[in-house]
Amino acid sequence: MTNTFQQSLELWLSDQPDLNVDLKQIARIASVNRDNYTALTEFGEIQAEITGKMMFAAESPLDYPAVGDWVRAEFFNNNTLAMIHEILPRKTLLKRKEAGQRVEYQPIAANIDIAFIMQAVDRDFNVRRLERYLVMILETGIKPAVLLNKTDLIDEAALQDILLETGKITKEIPVMTMSNETGAGLAQIESMLKPGYTFCLLGSSGVGKTTWINHLIGEAAYKTGEIREIDHRGRHTTTRRQMIVLPNGALMIDTPGMKELGTFGMDEGFEKVFDEITELSQRCQFKDCTHIHEKGCAVLEALESGELDPARHQNYIKMKKESEHYSRSYLERRQRDKSFGKMVKSVLKDNTKRKHEKKY
Repeated sequence: MTNTFQQSLELWLSDQPDLNVDLKQIARIASVNRDNYTALTEFGEIQAEITGKMMFAAESPLDYPAVGDWVRAEFFNNNTLAMIHEILPRKTLLKRKEAGQRVEYQPIAANIDIAFIMQAVDRDFNVRRLERYLVMILETGIKPAVLLNKTDLIDEAALQDILLETGKITKEIPVMTMSNETGAGLAQIESMLKPGYTFCLLGSSGVGKTTWINHLIGEAAYKTGEIREIDHRGRHTTTRRQMIVLPNGALMIDTPGMKELGTFGMDEGFEKVFDEITELSQRCQFKDCTHIHEKGCAVLEALESGELDPARHQNYIKMKKESEHYSRSYLERRQRDKSFGKMVKSVLKDNTKRKHEKKY
Protein backbone atom coordinates (compact mmCIF):
# COMPACT_ATOMS: atom_id res chain seq x y z
CA MET A 1 0.00 0.00 0.00
CA THR A 2 2.88 2.37 0.79
CA ASN A 3 4.11 2.16 -2.82
CA THR A 4 0.58 2.80 -4.13
CA PHE A 5 0.20 5.78 -1.80
CA GLN A 6 3.47 7.27 -3.05
CA GLN A 7 2.56 6.70 -6.71
CA SER A 8 -0.83 8.35 -6.39
CA LEU A 9 0.69 11.21 -4.37
CA GLU A 10 3.30 11.89 -7.05
CA LEU A 11 0.63 11.93 -9.78
CA TRP A 12 -1.52 14.37 -7.80
CA LEU A 13 1.46 16.60 -6.97
CA SER A 14 2.31 16.85 -10.67
CA ASP A 15 -0.89 18.93 -11.02
CA GLN A 16 -0.07 21.07 -7.95
CA PRO A 17 3.16 22.94 -8.90
CA ASP A 18 2.54 25.80 -6.42
CA LEU A 19 1.54 23.67 -3.45
CA ASN A 20 3.46 24.58 -0.30
CA VAL A 21 2.93 21.85 2.30
CA ASP A 22 5.07 19.39 4.24
CA LEU A 23 4.73 16.09 2.35
CA LYS A 24 5.04 14.20 5.64
CA GLN A 25 1.70 15.74 6.70
CA ILE A 26 -0.29 14.54 3.68
CA ALA A 27 -2.94 11.82 3.89
CA ARG A 28 -5.74 10.67 1.58
CA ILE A 29 -9.33 9.92 2.55
CA ALA A 30 -10.25 6.28 1.85
CA SER A 31 -13.73 6.27 3.42
CA VAL A 32 -16.11 8.61 5.22
CA ASN A 33 -17.54 7.00 8.35
CA ARG A 34 -20.30 8.23 10.65
CA ASP A 35 -18.01 9.97 13.16
CA ASN A 36 -14.59 9.84 11.55
CA TYR A 37 -12.60 8.99 8.43
CA THR A 38 -10.29 6.25 7.23
CA ALA A 39 -7.14 7.67 5.64
CA LEU A 40 -4.34 6.25 3.54
CA THR A 41 -0.90 7.43 4.65
CA GLU A 42 2.74 6.47 4.22
CA PHE A 43 2.28 4.52 7.47
CA GLY A 44 -0.67 2.54 6.12
CA GLU A 45 -4.41 2.88 6.70
CA ILE A 46 -5.35 4.79 9.86
CA GLN A 47 -8.29 6.50 11.57
CA ALA A 48 -8.67 10.26 11.15
CA GLU A 49 -10.83 13.11 12.49
CA ILE A 50 -11.27 16.76 11.52
CA THR A 51 -10.34 19.56 13.92
CA GLY A 52 -12.99 21.59 15.71
CA LYS A 53 -11.78 24.70 13.86
CA MET A 54 -12.32 23.03 10.50
CA MET A 55 -15.77 21.80 11.54
CA PHE A 56 -16.77 25.28 12.76
CA ALA A 57 -15.62 26.94 9.53
CA ALA A 58 -17.52 24.50 7.25
CA GLU A 59 -20.46 26.15 5.47
CA SER A 60 -21.63 23.22 3.33
CA PRO A 61 -21.00 19.48 2.81
CA LEU A 62 -18.39 20.44 0.20
CA ASP A 63 -16.23 21.86 3.00
CA TYR A 64 -15.84 18.41 4.57
CA PRO A 65 -13.40 15.76 3.28
CA ALA A 66 -14.74 13.41 0.62
CA VAL A 67 -13.43 10.02 -0.44
CA GLY A 68 -10.35 10.63 -2.59
CA ASP A 69 -9.46 13.98 -1.00
CA TRP A 70 -5.86 14.79 -0.17
CA VAL A 71 -5.65 16.47 3.24
CA ARG A 72 -3.09 18.06 5.51
CA ALA A 73 -3.00 16.19 8.79
CA GLU A 74 -1.11 15.88 12.04
CA PHE A 75 -0.28 12.36 13.25
CA PHE A 76 -0.50 11.04 16.82
CA ASN A 77 -0.30 7.79 18.83
CA ASN A 78 2.66 6.38 16.91
CA ASN A 79 1.10 7.37 13.58
CA THR A 80 -2.15 5.49 14.21
CA LEU A 81 -4.41 8.56 14.44
CA ALA A 82 -4.59 11.69 12.28
CA MET A 83 -6.17 15.09 12.91
CA ILE A 84 -7.18 16.72 9.63
CA HIS A 85 -6.51 20.47 9.42
CA GLU A 86 -7.46 21.25 5.83
CA ILE A 87 -8.51 19.84 2.47
CA LEU A 88 -5.77 20.30 -0.12
CA PRO A 89 -6.60 21.55 -3.65
CA ARG A 90 -8.97 19.22 -5.50
CA LYS A 91 -8.03 18.30 -9.06
CA THR A 92 -11.60 17.12 -9.64
CA LEU A 93 -14.72 16.81 -7.48
CA LEU A 94 -17.65 14.63 -8.48
CA LYS A 95 -20.87 15.89 -6.88
CA ARG A 96 -24.64 15.80 -7.26
CA LYS A 97 -27.72 17.26 -5.62
CA GLU A 98 -28.30 15.76 -2.19
CA ALA A 99 -31.09 13.17 -2.26
CA GLY A 100 -34.47 14.34 -0.98
CA GLN A 101 -36.02 17.80 -0.72
CA ARG A 102 -32.97 19.65 0.59
CA VAL A 103 -31.17 21.62 -2.13
CA GLU A 104 -27.50 21.12 -1.34
CA TYR A 105 -24.46 19.67 -3.06
CA GLN A 106 -23.37 16.20 -1.99
CA PRO A 107 -19.73 15.32 -2.70
CA ILE A 108 -19.30 11.84 -4.14
CA ALA A 109 -15.54 11.55 -4.64
CA ALA A 110 -12.52 13.75 -5.30
CA ASN A 111 -9.37 13.64 -7.44
CA ILE A 112 -10.68 11.02 -9.87
CA ASP A 113 -8.93 10.36 -13.19
CA ILE A 114 -11.55 8.17 -14.90
CA ALA A 115 -15.17 7.50 -13.87
CA PHE A 116 -16.71 4.23 -15.07
CA ILE A 117 -20.49 4.24 -15.59
CA MET A 118 -21.78 0.68 -15.44
CA GLN A 119 -25.16 -0.32 -16.86
CA ALA A 120 -26.58 -3.82 -17.30
CA VAL A 121 -27.77 -4.43 -20.87
CA ASP A 122 -30.61 -6.78 -19.95
CA ARG A 123 -32.82 -4.59 -17.72
CA ASP A 124 -30.94 -1.58 -16.41
CA PHE A 125 -29.91 -0.01 -19.73
CA ASN A 126 -31.25 3.54 -19.99
CA VAL A 127 -29.68 6.19 -22.24
CA ARG A 128 -31.53 9.01 -20.48
CA ARG A 129 -29.93 8.04 -17.15
CA LEU A 130 -26.61 7.69 -18.94
CA GLU A 131 -26.95 11.31 -20.11
CA ARG A 132 -27.42 12.38 -16.48
CA TYR A 133 -24.28 10.56 -15.38
CA LEU A 134 -22.30 12.12 -18.23
CA VAL A 135 -23.46 15.66 -17.38
CA MET A 136 -22.35 15.12 -13.77
CA ILE A 137 -18.95 13.69 -14.79
CA LEU A 138 -18.03 16.02 -17.67
CA GLU A 139 -18.83 19.10 -15.57
CA THR A 140 -15.80 18.26 -13.41
CA GLY A 141 -13.23 17.51 -16.10
CA ILE A 142 -13.13 13.81 -15.22
CA LYS A 143 -12.78 11.40 -18.15
CA PRO A 144 -15.81 9.08 -18.41
CA ALA A 145 -16.00 5.53 -19.75
CA VAL A 146 -19.13 3.40 -20.17
CA LEU A 147 -19.25 -0.27 -19.17
CA LEU A 148 -22.12 -2.35 -20.55
CA ASN A 149 -22.33 -5.40 -18.30
CA LYS A 150 -24.23 -8.74 -18.43
CA THR A 151 -23.78 -9.18 -22.18
CA ASP A 152 -24.24 -12.93 -21.63
CA LEU A 153 -27.96 -12.31 -21.00
CA ILE A 154 -28.84 -10.92 -24.46
CA ASP A 155 -28.14 -11.96 -28.05
CA GLU A 156 -25.66 -10.28 -30.38
CA ALA A 157 -28.32 -8.41 -32.38
CA ALA A 158 -29.78 -6.83 -29.22
CA LEU A 159 -26.29 -5.87 -28.05
CA GLN A 160 -25.50 -4.17 -31.36
CA ASP A 161 -28.73 -2.14 -31.10
CA ILE A 162 -27.71 -0.99 -27.61
CA LEU A 163 -24.21 -0.08 -28.80
CA LEU A 164 -25.70 1.94 -31.67
CA GLU A 165 -28.05 3.80 -29.30
CA THR A 166 -25.25 4.42 -26.80
CA GLY A 167 -22.88 5.66 -29.47
CA LYS A 168 -25.30 8.43 -30.47
CA ILE A 169 -24.76 10.17 -27.13
CA THR A 170 -21.27 9.04 -26.09
CA LYS A 171 -19.55 9.91 -29.40
CA GLU A 172 -15.78 9.72 -28.58
CA ILE A 173 -16.27 8.47 -25.01
CA PRO A 174 -15.07 4.85 -24.65
CA VAL A 175 -17.88 2.27 -24.51
CA MET A 176 -16.90 -1.28 -23.55
CA THR A 177 -18.92 -4.46 -23.17
CA MET A 178 -18.32 -7.01 -20.44
CA SER A 179 -19.70 -9.99 -18.56
CA ASN A 180 -18.78 -10.85 -14.98
CA GLU A 181 -20.26 -14.30 -15.62
CA THR A 182 -18.21 -15.31 -18.68
CA GLY A 183 -15.27 -12.92 -18.31
CA ALA A 184 -15.83 -11.45 -21.79
CA GLY A 185 -14.31 -7.99 -22.22
CA LEU A 186 -12.75 -7.83 -18.74
CA ALA A 187 -9.11 -7.92 -19.90
CA GLN A 188 -9.57 -4.89 -22.18
CA ILE A 189 -11.19 -2.84 -19.41
CA GLU A 190 -8.63 -3.86 -16.80
CA SER A 191 -5.82 -2.71 -19.08
CA MET A 192 -7.02 0.86 -18.36
CA LEU A 193 -6.39 0.50 -14.61
CA LYS A 194 -2.92 2.05 -14.35
CA PRO A 195 -0.99 1.95 -11.03
CA GLY A 196 -1.32 5.12 -8.97
CA TYR A 197 -4.34 6.43 -10.90
CA THR A 198 -7.74 6.84 -9.28
CA PHE A 199 -10.93 5.43 -10.77
CA CYS A 200 -14.56 5.68 -9.70
CA LEU A 201 -17.34 3.15 -10.33
CA LEU A 202 -20.88 4.49 -10.74
CA GLY A 203 -24.16 2.77 -11.57
CA SER A 204 -27.51 1.61 -10.28
CA SER A 205 -27.86 -1.11 -7.67
CA GLY A 206 -27.61 -4.64 -9.01
CA VAL A 207 -25.70 -3.97 -12.23
CA GLY A 208 -22.63 -5.95 -11.12
CA LYS A 209 -20.30 -3.34 -9.62
CA THR A 210 -19.38 -5.31 -6.49
CA THR A 211 -18.90 -8.55 -8.44
CA TRP A 212 -16.45 -6.76 -10.74
CA ILE A 213 -14.59 -5.28 -7.75
CA ASN A 214 -14.22 -8.78 -6.27
CA HIS A 215 -12.88 -10.00 -9.61
CA LEU A 216 -10.34 -7.18 -9.70
CA ILE A 217 -8.98 -7.92 -6.22
CA GLY A 218 -9.01 -11.66 -6.83
CA GLU A 219 -11.27 -12.67 -3.93
CA ALA A 220 -14.84 -12.30 -2.67
CA ALA A 221 -13.87 -9.58 -0.18
CA TYR A 222 -17.08 -7.61 -0.65
CA LYS A 223 -20.57 -9.00 -0.21
CA THR A 224 -22.75 -9.38 -3.29
CA GLY A 225 -26.51 -9.81 -3.22
CA GLU A 226 -28.43 -12.77 -4.56
CA ILE A 227 -29.52 -12.57 -8.18
CA ARG A 228 -33.29 -12.44 -8.56
CA GLU A 229 -34.52 -14.81 -11.25
CA ILE A 230 -37.35 -12.48 -12.27
CA ASP A 231 -35.08 -9.69 -13.54
CA HIS A 232 -31.47 -10.97 -13.16
CA ARG A 233 -30.67 -8.06 -10.82
CA GLY A 234 -28.47 -8.38 -7.78
CA ARG A 235 -29.63 -6.84 -4.53
CA HIS A 236 -27.97 -3.61 -3.41
CA THR A 237 -24.92 -4.41 -1.28
CA THR A 238 -22.52 -1.42 -1.32
CA THR A 239 -23.58 0.91 1.51
CA ARG A 240 -20.90 3.62 1.41
CA ARG A 241 -18.27 5.16 -0.83
CA GLN A 242 -14.85 3.65 -0.25
CA MET A 243 -11.45 3.64 -1.91
CA ILE A 244 -10.07 0.20 -2.66
CA VAL A 245 -6.40 -0.45 -3.42
CA LEU A 246 -6.25 -2.97 -6.28
CA PRO A 247 -3.44 -5.57 -6.50
CA ASN A 248 -1.80 -3.77 -9.43
CA GLY A 249 -1.59 -0.46 -7.52
CA ALA A 250 -4.61 1.29 -9.07
CA LEU A 251 -7.18 2.88 -6.77
CA MET A 252 -10.91 2.24 -7.26
CA ILE A 253 -13.66 4.21 -5.50
CA ASP A 254 -16.77 2.05 -5.24
CA THR A 255 -20.09 3.84 -4.72
CA PRO A 256 -23.59 2.74 -3.69
CA GLY A 257 -26.28 2.73 -6.36
CA MET A 258 -27.83 6.20 -6.63
CA LYS A 259 -31.61 6.38 -7.02
CA GLU A 260 -31.53 10.15 -7.56
CA LEU A 261 -29.18 12.01 -9.90
CA GLY A 262 -30.28 15.59 -9.37
CA THR A 263 -28.14 18.12 -11.24
CA PHE A 264 -27.67 21.84 -10.80
CA GLY A 265 -24.88 24.30 -11.49
CA MET A 266 -23.55 22.08 -14.27
CA ASP A 267 -23.67 24.29 -17.36
CA GLU A 268 -20.43 22.99 -18.85
CA GLY A 269 -21.63 19.41 -18.45
CA PHE A 270 -24.83 20.21 -20.35
CA GLU A 271 -22.89 21.88 -23.17
CA LYS A 272 -20.61 18.85 -23.60
CA VAL A 273 -23.25 16.12 -23.36
CA PHE A 274 -25.89 17.90 -25.46
CA ASP A 275 -23.37 19.48 -27.81
CA GLU A 276 -25.63 19.37 -30.87
CA ILE A 277 -28.31 21.33 -28.99
CA THR A 278 -25.64 23.78 -27.78
CA GLU A 279 -24.52 24.29 -31.37
CA LEU A 280 -28.07 24.69 -32.70
CA SER A 281 -28.93 27.23 -29.99
CA GLN A 282 -26.33 29.59 -31.45
CA ARG A 283 -28.66 30.03 -34.43
CA CYS A 284 -31.80 30.75 -32.38
CA GLN A 285 -33.46 34.13 -32.93
CA PHE A 286 -33.40 34.96 -29.22
CA LYS A 287 -30.36 34.63 -26.96
CA ASP A 288 -32.51 33.55 -23.99
CA CYS A 289 -34.43 30.97 -26.05
CA THR A 290 -35.80 28.12 -23.92
CA HIS A 291 -36.12 25.80 -26.97
CA ILE A 292 -39.70 25.02 -25.97
CA HIS A 293 -42.09 27.32 -27.87
CA GLU A 294 -40.24 30.34 -29.32
CA LYS A 295 -40.42 31.36 -32.97
CA GLY A 296 -37.10 31.26 -34.75
CA CYS A 297 -35.79 28.49 -32.48
CA ALA A 298 -33.19 26.46 -34.39
CA VAL A 299 -33.53 23.59 -31.89
CA LEU A 300 -37.28 23.24 -32.50
CA GLU A 301 -36.71 23.44 -36.26
CA ALA A 302 -34.19 20.58 -36.01
CA LEU A 303 -36.75 18.67 -33.95
CA GLU A 304 -39.46 19.13 -36.61
CA SER A 305 -37.12 18.13 -39.44
CA GLY A 306 -36.06 14.94 -37.66
CA GLU A 307 -32.47 16.11 -37.25
CA LEU A 308 -32.82 16.03 -33.44
CA ASP A 309 -34.01 13.03 -31.41
CA PRO A 310 -37.28 13.98 -29.58
CA ALA A 311 -36.41 11.86 -26.52
CA ARG A 312 -33.00 13.52 -26.24
CA HIS A 313 -34.57 16.99 -26.55
CA GLN A 314 -37.17 16.10 -23.91
CA ASN A 315 -34.50 14.92 -21.47
CA TYR A 316 -32.45 18.07 -22.11
CA ILE A 317 -35.44 20.33 -21.35
CA LYS A 318 -36.36 18.31 -18.26
CA MET A 319 -32.82 18.41 -16.86
CA LYS A 320 -32.33 22.11 -17.65
CA LYS A 321 -35.58 23.06 -15.88
CA GLU A 322 -34.59 20.94 -12.90
CA SER A 323 -31.09 22.44 -12.83
CA GLU A 324 -32.35 26.04 -13.04
CA HIS A 325 -34.92 25.43 -10.29
CA TYR A 326 -32.39 23.87 -7.93
CA SER A 327 -29.81 26.58 -8.71
CA ARG A 328 -32.26 29.35 -7.78
CA SER A 329 -33.27 27.54 -4.60
CA TYR A 330 -29.63 26.96 -3.66
CA LEU A 331 -28.63 30.61 -4.16
CA GLU A 332 -31.69 31.87 -2.25
CA ARG A 333 -30.93 29.56 0.67
CA ARG A 334 -27.27 30.55 0.75
CA GLN A 335 -28.26 34.23 0.79
CA ARG A 336 -30.71 33.60 3.65
CA ASP A 337 -28.04 31.70 5.58
CA LYS A 338 -25.55 34.51 4.99
CA SER A 339 -28.03 37.15 6.16
CA PHE A 340 -28.89 35.08 9.22
CA GLY A 341 -25.20 34.65 10.02
CA LYS A 342 -24.65 38.41 9.83
CA MET A 343 -27.61 39.00 12.14
CA VAL A 344 -26.27 36.51 14.70
CA LYS A 345 -22.83 38.15 14.63
CA SER A 346 -24.44 41.58 15.05
CA VAL A 347 -26.49 40.43 18.05
CA LEU A 348 -23.46 38.83 19.68
CA LYS A 349 -21.44 41.98 19.10
CA ASP A 350 -24.16 44.18 20.63
CA ASN A 351 -24.48 41.89 23.66
CA THR A 352 -20.72 41.99 24.19
CA LYS A 353 -20.77 45.78 23.91
CA ARG A 354 -23.60 46.09 26.49
CA LYS A 355 -21.82 43.78 28.92
CA HIS A 356 -18.68 45.86 28.53
CA GLU A 357 -20.59 49.14 29.14
CA LYS A 358 -22.31 47.73 32.25
CA LYS A 359 -18.97 46.61 33.63
CA TYR A 360 -17.61 50.12 33.46
